[in-house]
Amino acid sequence: MVHITRVYTRTGDDGTTALGGGQRVAKDSLRIDAYGTVDELNSVIGVAVAMGLHESMRPAFFVIQQVLFNLGSDLCILEEDKKKWAVPGIEPRHVTQLEEWIDGWNDDLEPLKSFILPGGDPAAAQLHVARTVCRRAERLTLTLSREEMVGEQVIPYLNRLSDLLFVAARYQAKLSGAGDILWDSRGY
Repeated sequence: MVHITRVYTRTGDDGTTALGGGQRVAKDSLRIDAYGTVDELNSVIGVAVAMGLHESMRPAFFVIQQVLFNLGSDLCILEEDKKKWAVPGIEPRHVTQLEEWIDGWNDDLEPLKSFILPGGDPAAAQLHVARTVCRRAERLTLTLSREEMVGEQVIPYLNRLSDLLFVAARYQAKLSGAGDILWDSRGY
């Protein structure tokens, strides 16, 4: 359990921040950028929920937001430090859970016959924004993984989560009655 007594520490005034293991790094380092984008993704998902996400989808998104905090923890602690401490992280079961939700929601959707334009109702549109933020988090984490080790399931989770967000946006649009907005390739 985290215990925060005050929000500001002044230790970051020099442009550095602490990783979970205590190491000081530049605030614009790739690792900070990766888990900062995961934090942004969690916030964007929170907006989608607040914008009227269908009640039947809310329990899944509550779990996803919790797991994204674990993913942030997974990224903010170096792999060598994870051997010293019990750290929440991403496990294969988290990826499998996403796949189960994807399959369940997708079974209720019409097969795709065109690309989908972001839109529908406000919550569906916000889920499309979340999908693009998730893809950015995935790209940053992939780049980070070429320089430093990251948790084995982090990239698969982000990849599957972006798929889920696409399906969830379509499902939300269907449940709200807005439906998909199809791309028309006739050259506007």
